Amino acid sequence: MPFKKLALSAALFAAVGMAPAPGFAQVKVGVVTSATGPTALIGIPQRNTVALLPRKIGDLTVEYVSLDDASDPTQSVTNFKKLITEEKVDALIGPSGSPNAMGVIQFAAESGTPMLAPVGTASVVLPMTPEKKWVFKTTQNDDIIAKALVGHMAQSGIKTAGFIGLNDAYGENWLKVFSELAKEHNIKIVAVERYQRSDSSVTGQALKVLSAKPDAVLVAGTGSAAVLPETTLVKQGYKGQFYQTHGAALPAFLSLGGKQVEGTILAASLMLVLPEIADTNPSKKVAEDYIARYSEKYGEKPATFGANVYDAGLLLEQAIPEAAKTAKPGTKEFRSALRDALEQTKELVATQGVYNMSPEDHSGFDDRGRELITVKDGQWRLVK
Repeated sequence: MPFKKLALSAALFAAVGMAPAPGFAQVKVGVVTSATGPTALIGIPQRNTVALLPRKIGDLTVEYVSLDDASDPTQSVTNFKKLITEEKVDALIGPSGSPNAMGVIQFAAESGTPMLAPVGTASVVLPMTPEKKWVFKTTQNDDIIAKALVGHMAQSGIKTAGFIGLNDAYGENWLKVFSELAKEHNIKIVAVERYQRSDSSVTGQALKVLSAKPDAVLVAGTGSAAVLPETTLVKQGYKGQFYQTHGAALPAFLSLGGKQVEGTILAASLMLVLPEIADTNPSKKVAEDYIARYSEKYGEKPATFGANVYDAGLLLEQAIPEAAKTAKPGTKEFRSALRDALEQTKELVATQGVYNMSPEDHSGFDDRGRELITVKDGQWRLVK
């Protein structure tokens, strides 16, 4: 290997906290996260988690090539192309953002490279298409989360709701899913507003929602962008119930929102309320192990978004040995066999639930992948 290329490889691994294994890795995995930019609160724990992924699976060593897209969908495309054409990876993990992920699916499909997407929107896997058969989603689909939220609305006697969501693939799919479920439960949506992830103000949108006087408001945002609509409405005097999606499931939501997000209800991973989860839950020990390893390395607990990358590693850990029975890493045949093996995942216990993939379902979660959670005294608590 030329000296410059060797030095670059060593620097890259140092950046993610790992040293390259001697010689060439037998399996190469490309990772794209948004460790900088507007989506950084999601991307940083995902990037950090790369150092915790398995470096040896069966008899095969694994090399991870980790790149930052700076939350820019255009850079996500550039990074994916680099990983596919130059690094010749066997699998891809990422990107962090839903719009970024939607923009790179075609490149994963064209190259026949399995893509594990740690993003919120179900649009990356639904509706299933020939391109999306190469994508596997490591978060709960929107409908699983939405059913818990709308079910709680109905039980609480809510008759009208406002919606304010991101003006991208995440917000679009949430509006679709929420609208369908609200109609089924006779909940009328009286206001629909959209905003950008980078917006520093949503005053206009919030005033329109406020004027509609809904019983409840659902905010469909991710990371720090989930906080702004809620705190703005509170400042404007809204007194109804707030609901958030699993996109708000991170410590920064509590720290940035403070008392203004008290009482918020969301459905999300058991990781947010792990001490309250029964020991009989099969995912509890896996989540505890991940949190302990992450905390030991970085001195703080990870946001649930990091677990989405950790689960991608668990999925690959099970699928790679199966694919290796068919072909050698570094070949088109191996990548195809790896896709097939991922699709056949059954009862894989991970940090946030249990995966059961199928040709029709490339997320694989069921109700075991969600908990109904509220904010009480500035902390996440199970809804009792």
